[in-house]
Amino acid sequence: MHSAITPELVYELVSVISPSVSPDGKRLAFVRSHVDRDSAETRSQIMLMNISSNEVATFTGGKSDSSPRFSPDGCYLAFVRPDDAGKPQIWTMPTNGGEAYQLTGIDGGVTDIAWSPDSGALAFVSDVDPDPAPDNHDPKREPRVSIARRIRYRADGLGWRGDAFRHIFVVNLDSGETRQLTDGEGDDSAPIWSPDGSSIAFIADRRPDRETASHSDVYVVPASGGRIESMSQGLSSVASLCWSPSGDAMAVGGSDDDTAGAGWQSWLFIIERERAPRKLTDDSITVAGGYAPLVPAPEMHWGDDGQISFIADAKGESGIYQADADTGDVRKVTGGGLMSQVSFDGDAKTAVVLTTSPDSAGDLHYVDITSGAVKQLTDFNSAYFEERPPAKLEKFTHSRAGFEIQSRMLFPPNFDPASSYPLVLDIHGGPHGVFSDSFSAQQQVLATAGYIVLAVNPRGSSTYGTDFMKAVLCDWGGEDYLDIMSAVDIVCERGYVDESRLGITGYSYGGFMSSWIIGQDTRFKAAVVGAPCINLSSMYGTSDIGVRFGEVQWGGNRWDALDAFLEHSPLTYAPNVETPVLLMHGEADHRCPIEQSEQYFVTLKRLGKEIEFVRFPDSSHGFVRTGHPKLRKEYLSRLLGWMNKHVLSTE
Repeated sequence: MHSAITPELVYELVSVISPSVSPDGKRLAFVRSHVDRDSAETRSQIMLMNISSNEVATFTGGKSDSSPRFSPDGCYLAFVRPDDAGKPQIWTMPTNGGEAYQLTGIDGGVTDIAWSPDSGALAFVSDVDPDPAPDNHDPKREPRVSIARRIRYRADGLGWRGDAFRHIFVVNLDSGETRQLTDGEGDDSAPIWSPDGSSIAFIADRRPDRETASHSDVYVVPASGGRIESMSQGLSSVASLCWSPSGDAMAVGGSDDDTAGAGWQSWLFIIERERAPRKLTDDSITVAGGYAPLVPAPEMHWGDDGQISFIADAKGESGIYQADADTGDVRKVTGGGLMSQVSFDGDAKTAVVLTTSPDSAGDLHYVDITSGAVKQLTDFNSAYFEERPPAKLEKFTHSRAGFEIQSRMLFPPNFDPASSYPLVLDIHGGPHGVFSDSFSAQQQVLATAGYIVLAVNPRGSSTYGTDFMKAVLCDWGGEDYLDIMSAVDIVCERGYVDESRLGITGYSYGGFMSSWIIGQDTRFKAAVVGAPCINLSSMYGTSDIGVRFGEVQWGGNRWDALDAFLEHSPLTYAPNVETPVLLMHGEADHRCPIEQSEQYFVTLKRLGKEIEFVRFPDSSHGFVRTGHPKLRKEYLSRLLGWMNKHVLSTE
């Protein structure tokens, strides 16, 4: 008999990430990781695969190795491993065997490593803090004050920033000599060498308004150091890039719209010196990008044949696409599921892509770029899913107020339409997030426990076009709320949905919306509200993105738009709440600070409502995906427990 997918999956699933294909396309390096139950630590090693035979061997012996990169000549593999102080450093190892060698020992650690074309050096990004704590500093004996001089003095997942910035460095493979290439105000990321090795392009937020706006640009610096040149005039933001084969142009995933950032809606542009950016794609797709420094930009490739290869998303599904640099013709090579990482061989004739799907937590697939043929390369979780089959996915679309609203439903195992089931409404973050054809641990835990899960992509969701995405601006809790509730109404007309047993949950903007909904509608028997935006007025001053994000999303600055802030805050409608609420929040959350949940808890408690508040120590906004495994499991366990307590009973 099959079993349910439980919160124990945190310990039971194996993850594969960071594919790197050798230049000749014959070998694949990737990271295989799992959580060690005894130590509760994530263990990760670099694996090496023969692509034609699928034979896999462990390549590195560290406990926390990541980010493998083949050198252009195929002779070395660079990767990242923490030093004794826990700072990530670059290590290299010959691909034909030998000992791993630590190449860097930089105080700020390393991210975003990139080989030079001649395989003689690597560019990387490191944190530069002008006032670091001394070595062996004891904060109990010598506490240090923190001084903020900028609005962006802290960042979620990174903590205190103060006057620190991330900059570009280069290290020589033979000598280990390390040079800093960039400095000044602005965080730099995604270094890419020019084909001749003379220059390095990178993405940075160096504009004077970096404190109050989410702009980013492409810059170029000589590989030997020197003047930094801006290359992307005419664009508002950039999320990914690659050089042309000749080195006189670049392809970028970017946006020319201040209210549609490249992280949410990205077009493919060609940029050249002294020319306006040339747009190749429309908004039927959005080019995949990164979120420095926590999520690196996915690889793009501009081939000698003029074809630019990249990942893009449309309506919650990913694909590998190619665009002709001259004509702008775009074709979809292959698609399906959610593709988040890709590596191309030297000629971009083949690729390996990381794909999650409703029945896979993430596997690597080999793609023939010419034919679109796909072959699965990894399947480390097959035994787990044979015993615990994932819930089945159904999609449907309905029309409402000028837009087509797409929803996804997950059904319990052995679903019988003649029976009656409880339903949990799940709401994504963002508001420009999106529910994709991918594996969601939270949804699978609920669905395989016997719930139907409804996941709606209301207006504001990304991958459905610019107008759809921007329709939520200055209207949180308006038409987006009505989109979601209309989908609930539709599925409640199906005979197998028990309207007396409805639950609701969401995280971040999903926490905003779930708390908003229970302040407007009393039909839900339980609400699990994760890291919510509760009071837009206070969030404006306490979130790490309160100003640059909030002014676009909520209609201006706090003093000019205070009435709108209050009107669109779930806290305003707390007296209407009748649903039992479980609040869950990380104590180190700088994105949606925990004071948001604190306000909601005190208000609902004072009003005599049923509410419980769970605080997760040392946990940032993203802890439900990348935090301590015990806490990730506990989040899922408490979510399921609250729903079981309040939704399963019809009393």
